[in-house]
Amino acid sequence: MAALTIDGLKDILRISAGEDESDQLTGDIAETSFSELGYDSLALLETAALIKREYGVDITDNLENLGTPQSLTDWVNAQLTAA
Repeated sequence: MAALTIDGLKDILRISAGEDESDQLTGDIAETSFSELGYDSLALLETAALIKREYGVDITDNLENLGTPQSLTDWVNAQLTAA
């Protein structure tokens, strides 16, 4: 399976929050916290569900430790390579 990229995560975040491409996910967001990006726990739970469906990786129990897009993609990709 292909790795999760920041751009791929941006697409998932947009879908989970119901936002279009003109919102705050432009530029380099890798080290910006999800709260600074405006994503609350509900949007992140929806993001987790989409990641599980698309990548087969369950991040729900680790969400509170994955505070930035970079930490989330790194963790998902580590799980993909470990499988």
